[in-house]
Amino acid sequence: MQQKQLVAIAIFFLTLLILMLLAKPANITPMADAEFTKVRLGSPKLISQRISPKKINFFPSTNNLQDIYFLSELNQSAPTIGCKTKPPTNPSLAAKLTSTPITLERFRRVTPISEAISTQPPSITYSPREIIALAAASNYGDRYLKDVSGKPANYPPIIVLHETVAPANTVINYFQAFETDEDYQASYHTLIALDGTIIYFVPPDKRAFGAGNSVFVSPLGKETVKTNVKYSSSVNNFAYHISLETPEDGLDDELTHRGYTKAQYQSLGWLVAKTNVSLERITTHRKVDRSHSRIDPRSFNFKTFENWLSKFPRTNEIVIGCPLTRPEDIIDAGLLMTQKASE
Repeated sequence: MQQKQLVAIAIFFLTLLILMLLAKPANITPMADAEFTKVRLGSPKLISQRISPKKINFFPSTNNLQDIYFLSELNQSAPTIGCKTKPPTNPSLAAKLTSTPITLERFRRVTPISEAISTQPPSITYSPREIIALAAASNYGDRYLKDVSGKPANYPPIIVLHETVAPANTVINYFQAFETDEDYQASYHTLIALDGTIIYFVPPDKRAFGAGNSVFVSPLGKETVKTNVKYSSSVNNFAYHISLETPEDGLDDELTHRGYTKAQYQSLGWLVAKTNVSLERITTHRKVDRSHSRIDPRSFNFKTFENWLSKFPRTNEIVIGCPLTRPEDIIDAGLLMTQKASE
């Protein structure tokens, strides 16, 4: 009897060993926020067939710049300015729009030399092409000074770097389309194309839907804000999301690709310098993601980025979050009364 038990145990462990050897190792899919665009829209090659030529605002390729397409008749009204005090009962409502046309000034203000924070003159002269492709009102929302439970939520801003895992034109088309399904509402604040073109989707005072279940770990602890009772807390309330267009060899599930272009790093340094966010608060989607399924931006070289960043003077042209500097910019009456009472 004892011998039969030993044989049975041996067979069990042998079977277990065989199953372990044959088992397929878990795959970490390099998903960026725009990865699902390939699922929702189909092959990027079909993008031109999905847009009527009469609605295309075409920026032709000149001086080695790539072709950029977007729906010129969509999303021309600027959203309301400023932050809210606390998330509403239904935080999934579309962003409120005004009758004011959207302009570049809403995404970054031109800072006079006297307002520049850095006294160091720029080591290079560089001006990337800038394009406004405002996201649909469903794909971004307000920032809040308090979370759903009423606790303070106005953390200092961070910058979260992403990659698209899709062509720039595909991402533009996705973000500009109104999406009723909350699970597919997504956006970045900006996207940097392979040629260095900067595409603005969401104004910096608004909350882009760039990272779902996420947290930023700083010397002060874990920073994350819950703005919707149905979803996990995230960094979106205080994050500025910048995505890099993925090169052609990265439109797959590989863990690496050839990397980003010189023009992309140059434009990234130029853009980040205008936020005046410190290096300590610049992070990646991979680092803030709590699901451990995001690994973007793959093949990103921080040293190259820091080198380009150092070449540009720091300014406050891009004001992220709720600066509370101008009463006319505060759209919540309760917040305005609180500010006046403290004066």
